[in-house]
Amino acid sequence: MIAAALVERARSLCAGGRRAVLGITGPPGAGKTTFARDLVDELNSARSPASGRPWAVHVPMDGFHLADVQLDALGRRDRKGAPDTFDAAGYAALLHRINDNHDQVVYAPAFDRGLEQPIAGSIAVPPGVRLVVTEGNYLLLGDTDWEPVHRELAQTWYCDIPADERVRRLVARHHQFGKALPFAQQWVLSVDEPNARIVEASRDRADLVLSPQDRERQNAE
Repeated sequence: MIAAALVERARSLCAGGRRAVLGITGPPGAGKTTFARDLVDELNSARSPASGRPWAVHVPMDGFHLADVQLDALGRRDRKGAPDTFDAAGYAALLHRINDNHDQVVYAPAFDRGLEQPIAGSIAVPPGVRLVVTEGNYLLLGDTDWEPVHRELAQTWYCDIPADERVRRLVARHHQFGKALPFAQQWVLSVDEPNARIVEASRDRADLVLSPQDRERQNAE
């Protein structure tokens, strides 16, 4: 269960009925996706049980992975997940559309971990949605490609986690989705860890930093 104070802080971004986009970021394996989904579930269970229409929707950055066919053409498939293996401009454009268009359904892509490919038009953001929770590694990067993403976010929360636990989770995830264990371990060391260092360098730009200990203490209250 998400701490009540965090749920209320997320809800307050939409004061007065406005729509907002909340970013959840952190290095690979930090638990961003689980946190974002749980937060959306908490918001919807509190705000929209009668109507059945969502008050909040989860839109992950991973839907903007470049497809393998493009990564092969660019020579980047061996480091899939690095900042330049995403369509950052397309992601920023979608977030801008979500912020700007409240009268029509906006469709967003998702990422199928079984296929390891983005799937277009998988997630609907209906007009009644007030909060969109988006999560991904590179929401706080300040370079030319990613700064437009940051500008579309009302706030960005950073999920921190000890490196050893993060690496353990990543290896287990890669292995679960089909990589042989030695290959999964090598991938984490050669691809995920350099990406993690890029993300960690952007931590100071976050509006809120959430360590596992913070979340446990708040949830216990």
